[in-house]
Amino acid sequence: MPDATARPLEPDAWAALARARHSVRDFRPDPVPEPVLREVLGDAITAPSWSNTQPYRLAVASGPLRDRISGELCARFDAGMRARRGGPVERARVAITRTGLPDGDFRVPERYPDDLQPARVACGRGLYEVLGIDRGDLPARDRQMRRNFEFFGAPTVVFLFVHGGLREYAVLDAGVLLQTLMLAAHARGLGTCAQGALAIWAGPVRSAFEVPPQYRLICGVSLGYPSAEPVNAFRPGRAPLEDVLLAPRDA
Repeated sequence: MPDATARPLEPDAWAALARARHSVRDFRPDPVPEPVLREVLGDAITAPSWSNTQPYRLAVASGPLRDRISGELCARFDAGMRARRGGPVERARVAITRTGLPDGDFRVPERYPDDLQPARVACGRGLYEVLGIDRGDLPARDRQMRRNFEFFGAPTVVFLFVHGGLREYAVLDAGVLLQTLMLAAHARGLGTCAQGALAIWAGPVRSAFEVPPQYRLICGVSLGYPSAEPVNAFRPGRAPLEDVLLAPRDA
């Protein structure tokens, strides 16, 4: 582990690292070497947390375990899509068997609050333009959504659980951990994609790991080496700082 008293990164180097990190949506199949993966995870858990409680747990899947979880998630997604796009018979089948219905620990929003919806729509529109998917091409949109559960081809996926007892504060700490993990991966030439969609179905993940009952699945992170596919050039940009800063009230 690096010396904690070592000289910090130069500001320009830090800015370059933070600004260059981006979501990767297509990965090469090359496995992540175990020592590199452990370095990334080791850096991630240096993140600060509420009273140093580290109210989160990580579940890491590679190889056959990764493939098994992906297969189960894709099967649930396919069943849900058959119900959504199909007729009354398919909807009735899902209602009876419950296959494809979300069983996540948190409800993943399908529509964002009105003031956030424009940014979400702009991001989705830009991504589909890069992918060459027309707005009305529902099969292509479904295939792209399914890629979430294939982990975009990444050889490794990390599932993030938060302690239910600390509620929002556990989620806050998990976000700090998540950013630290993604930057640590980027610094080693790896790509990541944080995916709330991977929390829609918790069952396949819980059945693969010994998860304490007080921990709840909040998201997953696909991790691996980025491919050269054009989708990885997509950059949605960020709002200007002035849009994020709150103005003080008049005295």
